[in-house]
Amino acid sequence: MAKKTDEERQTLLLKNPEKRGNRGRQLLIAVSALLVISSLSVIVSLHQGTSSDNFTPHLVVGHQGAVAVELEECSHAGVKILKKGGSAVDAAIASALCIGVVNSFATGIGGGGFMLIRNGTGYEHIDFRETAPAASFRDMFVDNPMAAQVGGLSVGVPGEIRGFELAHQRHGKIPWADLFKSAINVAEDGFKVTDLLYSKLVKSKTWLEASPEFSKVYAPSGKIATPGDIIKRPTLGATLRKIANEGPDVFYEGEIAETIVNATQAAGGILTLQDMRNYRALVRPTISTWYHGRKVVTTSSPTSGPALLSVLNIIEPYLFNVTGPTPLNTHRFIEALKYGFAFRTEIGDPEYIHNEKRIEEIISKKWADQVRKNITDDKTHEYWYYEPKYENNDPHGTMHLSVVDKDNNAVSLTSTVNLMFGAKFMDPASGVILNDELDDFSIPGVPNNFGLYPSPFNYIEPFKRPLSTITPTIIEDENSNLELVVGGSGGSQILTATLNVILNTFDFHQNLFEAVKAPRIHHQLLPNEVQFETGYSSEILESLRQKGHLLLNLAETGTVSASQAVRRFRNSTLHAASDPRKKGLAAAY
Repeated sequence: MAKKTDEERQTLLLKNPEKRGNRGRQLLIAVSALLVISSLSVIVSLHQGTSSDNFTPHLVVGHQGAVAVELEECSHAGVKILKKGGSAVDAAIASALCIGVVNSFATGIGGGGFMLIRNGTGYEHIDFRETAPAASFRDMFVDNPMAAQVGGLSVGVPGEIRGFELAHQRHGKIPWADLFKSAINVAEDGFKVTDLLYSKLVKSKTWLEASPEFSKVYAPSGKIATPGDIIKRPTLGATLRKIANEGPDVFYEGEIAETIVNATQAAGGILTLQDMRNYRALVRPTISTWYHGRKVVTTSSPTSGPALLSVLNIIEPYLFNVTGPTPLNTHRFIEALKYGFAFRTEIGDPEYIHNEKRIEEIISKKWADQVRKNITDDKTHEYWYYEPKYENNDPHGTMHLSVVDKDNNAVSLTSTVNLMFGAKFMDPASGVILNDELDDFSIPGVPNNFGLYPSPFNYIEPFKRPLSTITPTIIEDENSNLELVVGGSGGSQILTATLNVILNTFDFHQNLFEAVKAPRIHHQLLPNEVQFETGYSSEILESLRQKGHLLLNLAETGTVSASQAVRRFRNSTLHAASDPRKKGLAAAY
């Protein structure tokens, strides 16, 4: 679909959507207008916020269990569960619920995600991605693309609670209600506004202060809260307590479901009680490859796990582990990424597209050998050289956490509400911020500026799950000993962030914190430019320029990816690292 200017997007948004109530139209128009104004506000970057967090990033060491998530308090929430005898799954759920209260701009029970689980018998991939409501149809956003981002029509059926329920039923060790205690305490007793949260509030300032529900929480004085202020979310705390005590069904079939549906429909949405009742989390297959003697396990479609494996297969014979992070190897890595993102356009919900053989081909060593023949060491190429079939969708913010318990069970979990604060409306009765996950589907239409059409594999259909860049990953050595649990947040940069950490850890022999902290490089094929973080060597950047790469410092885009990782060594030592880009701090014991 052709890219539109902000002015054109807003003009489309102001058209009256069909089959929508007056209140829904008014809310959508009002919030969208405020978004335009907000874009003119001062933007505080993640690295320029007021230093109020007392934050000192460092490597965390333990022996029994470890949790790495975006906030120290929520890492400790998971470790507390591990110390009580809980499993890695128990700890992951507790930490995820906690971070969903604080970093609600990226995650929460109004969203969904994916979980990769390692236990004594193997691996499981639990898909709790949001689904399109039953009344969804392919062309519903063709005339009004911005309606997929703001308001009730953008809301997919939330999957997080059903996903946690399924994981707990299969792998939990301690009572369901115990997993909610830390999150409830944080919601009811309050939490300090971090620099990270403040940066998101500043970006959302105008529309947020005008929203009765959001301003009550984040701008109680009439102005957005500032670093160090205490925020309480008692309404959400009561909702979490009800789910803890009465079980997940109250969220999908009971009182909470009714309030969420009512709020969504009042905001112009099509979500129904039947949609909520029908939602199911799924156990899907995992996929894997071998990379320099290690088994790399990740999630299958509709995640981007297949793309991650294809990139590793392409670069493996280059022996980065021997030759190091040279300018030539950086170029080769970028070229492999471009092929990986070209292939990613063919991924979709496997319940709706039946291309299993194509996925198997793409993650095979044989296919990688053929691709590698097309990589030229002296120059890069235009996007069409990499043969993308369709336009890549451009996903948005997320949350990731990694957990290892004393038995070497592990969880790599990523969840999201999609855009910042999801659909930008909150159910006032439950305190739940709803996702805008329908924006992750492809919208049929004209080709983009590069002549690529949106992927039909990712068109909206009732009950379908959209394509995701999420790539939770777990790595073992040749003897099936756990070595690394990793994943990332940050939309389209999730895939490259995860790959960067894997290469830094095993090929470039960095300690885990340095592997997470090190400057990253990103390429998603289109736009056809290398995006790099400040700190990349000038020698490498100049070599890339000479090979024809266009370069863009990520500081100019304001985007950031964050990775959370845990590494187990053969002497049983655990290293845990949370990404300083989101000012996280891991916990271990």
